[in-house]
Amino acid sequence: MSKRHKLFLVLGGFFVTNTLVAEFIGIKIFSLEETLGFTALNMTLFGVDGLGFNLTAGVMIWPVVFIMTDIINEYYGEKGVRMLSNMAVVLILYAFMMFYIGIKLVPNEWWQFESGLREDPNQSLEDMNLAFGRIFGQGLWIIIGSVVAFLVGQIVDVLVFHRIKKATGEKKVWLRATGSTLVSQFIDSYVVLVIAFYIGADWDLIRVLAIGTVNYLYKFTLAVLLTPFIYLGHFVIDRYLGKKLAAEMKLEAHTGRAEGVIIDN
Repeated sequence: MSKRHKLFLVLGGFFVTNTLVAEFIGIKIFSLEETLGFTALNMTLFGVDGLGFNLTAGVMIWPVVFIMTDIINEYYGEKGVRMLSNMAVVLILYAFMMFYIGIKLVPNEWWQFESGLREDPNQSLEDMNLAFGRIFGQGLWIIIGSVVAFLVGQIVDVLVFHRIKKATGEKKVWLRATGSTLVSQFIDSYVVLVIAFYIGADWDLIRVLAIGTVNYLYKFTLAVLLTPFIYLGHFVIDRYLGKKLAAEMKLEAHTGRAEGVIIDN
């Protein structure tokens, strides 16, 4: 197996895994401020009070997913990103279908009730099956919103990335990588909430926009902070491929001739 194929498998596996994990842990809401040891904020945006950085656990990973998109885009082009994005969506839908079937299975009585009665009351659950369903049973509109937001974000990320690269050439890696991530994350932050909560749960649009803005502030900050890792990723990959092969792959990706890189060679 050639180096370019091995690299694609590694990057693709990491990309798909992070996408799946981000979807699955997204059911948990956490306080960023209290996690970092600070008092929770009490902000007001668009007239909505009591806002803080109460985020889904999945937002820890989504900026990483979009940075991975830019790295894959750099070496394998739009076709490589599209292949992995479509694969990720299919696997997400498959996983949630399996979760749904698992939730509907009739639980064993011992597992459902007695297994939750532990010596430590803090580790005891009265109904294991209820907890199982609450954790894995994300709402349909949330699933639809996250999948649509992911696909739209990927499309925008690729388009912005190539527009910037066309204008700047091989220079300013930070601009095309971080810039495309910031634009795609901006759209992602609002699309998922509009579909999941404005359409699916009848939330006020103002509240959705306010929460989306808070989410984007976090994603914006994290994307900027992760910029040095983009250069680290390029350095490691170029060292692995060698300068000649790395340059060839970047040129093929930029000119849209990367399909054969993934399939044929």
